[in-house]
Amino acid sequence: MMHQRLTPSTIALLTLPPLLWAGNAVVGRLVHDMVPPMALNFIRWLLAFALLLPFAGQVLRRDSPLWPHWRRYALLGLLGVGVYNALQYLALQTSTPINVTLVASSMPVWMLATGWLFFGASVSRRQIASAVLSIAGVLLVLAIVTGAVIPMMGPELIMAGIFQRLISIKASTVSRST
Repeated sequence: MMHQRLTPSTIALLTLPPLLWAGNAVVGRLVHDMVPPMALNFIRWLLAFALLLPFAGQVLRRDSPLWPHWRRYALLGLLGVGVYNALQYLALQTSTPINVTLVASSMPVWMLATGWLFFGASVSRRQIASAVLSIAGVLLVLAIVTGAVIPMMGPELIMAGIFQRLISIKASTVSRST
């Protein structure tokens, strides 16, 4: 097991994905009346493609070790990321960003359950503890949002969402490391 200290840059990098995920949900909700969900998804991925294409030269060469598997990666990208975001934008038509991100934050638990149920993957106590921690984060944010703990607004709510996302990330990394 590795034991490393968390540096400020590591903490900043661990905080960046939850902020981007939360921002994606907030923007998706803000524009839900102006841009249809599928168009928003298409525009988002077209922009990502245009930004990343200059960096993909080595991977897109025929002699790249990834080239023989391009169909598999394209399908995984389409289903795992493209469809997921399309469904998220559809959900944001009728729900709030906090609700949508709470559902998304339960993803490590569902992946653990799917691996166990359908693929016979063994589940360690550490993974179960991580899943419980992830669900506890969801319940904490739900309690805060509904006012069961403290009525919160503005920055406090955003920080609660970030805290919950960090718990979810930690749970998924612990699950993968065992």
